[in-house]
Amino acid sequence: MSFDDTQRAFAHKSDFDLKKAYRLFQTFSSPFLVKYGARIATTALDFGLPIKKLIKKTIFHQFCGGESIEESSTAALRLFNSGIGAILDYSVEGEGNEKSYKKTFEELKKVIQVAGKNDEYPFAVFKCTGIGSFNILEQVSSGNKLNVVETGMYKEFVNRVHELCKLAHENEVKLLIDAEESWIQKAVDDLVYGAMAVYNKDNITVYNTIQLYQKGRVEEIEQQIVIAKKEGYKIGLKLVRGAYMEKEAARAIERQYDNPIQDSKEDTDRDYDKALQLCFDNKDYVAIVAGTHNEESSYKLARLIDKNNIDKTDDRFWFAQLYGMSDHISYNLATEGFNVAKYLPYGPVKEVLPYLSRRAQENSSVKGQSGRELSLIIKEIKRRRSA
Repeated sequence: MSFDDTQRAFAHKSDFDLKKAYRLFQTFSSPFLVKYGARIATTALDFGLPIKKLIKKTIFHQFCGGESIEESSTAALRLFNSGIGAILDYSVEGEGNEKSYKKTFEELKKVIQVAGKNDEYPFAVFKCTGIGSFNILEQVSSGNKLNVVETGMYKEFVNRVHELCKLAHENEVKLLIDAEESWIQKAVDDLVYGAMAVYNKDNITVYNTIQLYQKGRVEEIEQQIVIAKKEGYKIGLKLVRGAYMEKEAARAIERQYDNPIQDSKEDTDRDYDKALQLCFDNKDYVAIVAGTHNEESSYKLARLIDKNNIDKTDDRFWFAQLYGMSDHISYNLATEGFNVAKYLPYGPVKEVLPYLSRRAQENSSVKGQSGRELSLIIKEIKRRRSA
């Protein structure tokens, strides 16, 4: 298997779609568009300017499944026909109030129920701050006492998390719970591991997300494995590198504490692969979702599965990437028979613009993701021309 095999990687794309992707990734080299594009688009939509179709046909089409669960089903089935599962990801960022929390909670219940009825959705996913107050999670993580109102809000949040976990368990859907900023992660971790003790007795339903760009997370995994073995339940872990580097560093400087983020990319890569190995070595108790766009880490898990003569469809081992990115990893792994899923974001165009803006930003470096995506697309275009 080679991730350089572009014929496999882009077999699902027509010549037209491939050229459209090429033009889109080229636009990410414009600092102005990357920095201000989402703001301009939001303003234009607010004024009723007819740009929604343009957005849907370009960046939205590349990175999102649709505006609703139903509209996303076409993209999900297309992935499924290529041997790849879809993870419906409601990518609307709420307003941070009880009304938005309830709206997101109701949508997440629909996602789990749909996933339970359709094989193309092996996982569901949610983020705790989508259904509960960031500030309250910060207070709980810090060990601060909540007042009467905050206590009531926190209990409501905890009930929502457990209801989603229970619903996933009843519908036999694996449930990923995304990571948060380090200063609220303790409250999330405590709640998620508590849910595992309830719902992961036999099959693994609940998965926590570990950000390995944060120091000390390998040791945290070791500790949780010991507890799980002792208490008689299993652990689901999605391993990612991380998503809040600039925010973490800025807060550490502002509040004068040690930056919790690794000192270098090499340290992050080291700990990511250590975590993969640790989870694999404890595979009787741990299920892994390797959420990574890194070729070497993907090769590492694939080799571990192969060398140990483990069935590639073993449900304890999954690879996951974002929709619209790293198809060279996803489709090559799927073609070889490994378990692969894509995060499939969805939501109204205007409300997912912040998500699309982040995708544009992380693809803006010529030496980074955009350069890699572009080089692979160019290679495939040339291959097709010469075929």
